Amino acid sequence: MSVNKEIKRITTHVLQAMKLRGEKISMLTAYDYSLARIVDEAGIDIILVGDSASNVMAGHETTLPITLDQMIYHASSVVRAVKRSLVVVDLPFGTYQGNSKLALESTIRIMKEAGAHAVKLEGGAEISDSIRRILTAGVPVMGHLGLTPQSIYKFGTYTVRAREEAEAEKLMEDALTLQELGCFAVVLEKIPAELTKKVSEKLHIPTIGIGGGVHADGQVLVLHDMLGITKEFQPRFLRRYLDLFETIKGAVEHYIEDVKNRDFPNEQEQY
Repeated sequence: MSVNKEIKRITTHVLQAMKLRGEKISMLTAYDYSLARIVDEAGIDIILVGDSASNVMAGHETTLPITLDQMIYHASSVVRAVKRSLVVVDLPFGTYQGNSKLALESTIRIMKEAGAHAVKLEGGAEISDSIRRILTAGVPVMGHLGLTPQSIYKFGTYTVRAREEAEAEKLMEDALTLQELGCFAVVLEKIPAELTKKVSEKLHIPTIGIGGGVHADGQVLVLHDMLGITKEFQPRFLRRYLDLFETIKGAVEHYIEDVKNRDFPNEQEQY
């Protein structure tokens, strides 16, 4: 059952209605105009301009190096393409942790310069001041708990989070804190499916899972991963819907061959 086919623009209010009606929320990343246009026209509910651009667009090992200016560049490209989806933009590492004034300044730049609809921050109670300040300015905030890639050097590994009872309890507490602060949704990354179920049932705001199992209110994947543009990243939770790496590589090889053999351009392809 789908409640959003007639919706001209997805909003946080629409997402809340989807949770109440039991309709799953679809979310993918996008970082440029051309792909964002395709994803939006396909009917995705949320487009995340993720700091994963640091990995898939710039080739960095982690999400840490990407700057606020670079996130604004990617976000503004996406916003120009989108007519229907809710566009959420990651606040990059170093633009909100421990400084709520900086968090608000970073958010205002994203909203004004990129035209984004909402921002996403990683963390729980420890970033509550930043979330509170952003929400006071009228900007919707999406939370992010579990595996938080900006904290990868603290974790030391990309393994599943919250397997132990103490960490699971902390995650539940943080999820409730994010809800009480006023976040409109929360991403749950790489946590046990049973914990995702408990959190999703406890919260009245939507949960979006990535590696969190089927019980989340929605799912998100990195576009370049699910299209098979990236090759090395192969976690259990990733389903590849295409193998574009080989498809595109084959097309380029074909083009090279045609150029070398003087098959391209032919008489119909010249003036």
